[in-house]
Amino acid sequence: MIQDSDAEIRNRYFDTLFADEKLIWMGQNTNHIPTHPAVTQAMTASIAKGEFNAYAPPLGFESLRAAIVEDLGVTGRALVAEGGVNALATLVRTKVRAGDTFVTSDPSWKWPGLFATQQGAEVIELPIFGPETGYKLTPGVLAANVDERCALIYLVDPNNPLGTTYRADELAQFIEIAKSVGALLVHDCTYRDYAPDHVPALRIDPVNAVCSVSFSKWLGLAGMRVGALVGSPELIDECAGFSSSILGAGVVAQRGAEAGLRVKPEWMQTVRAINTGNQQLIREAVAAADGLELLVWPSFANFLCIGTEAAGITPEQLVEAYRQEGVMIRQGKYHTAQFGGGFIKVSTTVPEPWARRFCDLLPEMMNKARGLTDVPALF
Repeated sequence: MIQDSDAEIRNRYFDTLFADEKLIWMGQNTNHIPTHPAVTQAMTASIAKGEFNAYAPPLGFESLRAAIVEDLGVTGRALVAEGGVNALATLVRTKVRAGDTFVTSDPSWKWPGLFATQQGAEVIELPIFGPETGYKLTPGVLAANVDERCALIYLVDPNNPLGTTYRADELAQFIEIAKSVGALLVHDCTYRDYAPDHVPALRIDPVNAVCSVSFSKWLGLAGMRVGALVGSPELIDECAGFSSSILGAGVVAQRGAEAGLRVKPEWMQTVRAINTGNQQLIREAVAAADGLELLVWPSFANFLCIGTEAAGITPEQLVEAYRQEGVMIRQGKYHTAQFGGGFIKVSTTVPEPWARRFCDLLPEMMNKARGLTDVPALF
């Protein structure tokens, strides 16, 4: 009998989740607020015209590339890819070699570090999980952990899974540290639209920083897979030689992204209002739950990080209890092996009834979690 691999088990787990048409998705920071009609119209019009029969330009449609740069408010060029993760993978392939170091925070979004490991680099994770640092990376800690081997410094801002964000002066210090050792600051701006005063690092330094963006978290195009790198013309030209998107990102996805950028000001007013309301609902429910606490408030992203250590239950138990009720949330160990045993993450760009369902279930789920002794592998 063939033993199933971790990849097979992981795939089957998510396939089962996806097959549940009534599932409440609150674990992947995806946006489930009903899509703006202009975005749906643009994608269905593209399908009706049969645009999907042809490949897109390898760097993305010129109109979309220009719109992405304009939206960031920076100088530079964009390389459109199949999601932010593909854009970051391209950057790592371009800049990281065996023997280099890739420096990031712990917790963070784990996949770019995995790509660096695949390149033969050493991944250095700097702990930020604690109130003593405000759950943020500090310039002093970063400076003490980089040298001339460092190729990339990877900063998710706002941080996933914590929801903390960085000021312009902090970013400027990080850039100077990167320059001092010949490294590049990678500013992952996936959640920037939920942080009112967010400043893309490229706006501070268009040469020694690069930004990645995604259309999954603000526009709700997670399943369409579209994102981008934005950097200096020289860097984008270099990355183009390592891109796996040589036949272009999905045409229909790009049309949806273009339409989303055109309606973004009005659309994000709606999204932010729903996100803020849902976060407040969950904050009140957590405050009433014995042993749970919000680790970061306010969250400058579309999720909340909820501490579980004092509750007498594991994050995995709570995730499984909710899954059995048709609600997906995420355990901390998805993000960090060192600190993941102490928190869950709950997404908040969802219809308000979903957030209320999470809150209404919380007391029952905590009791149910305490009785779960056989929790399956979670991913």
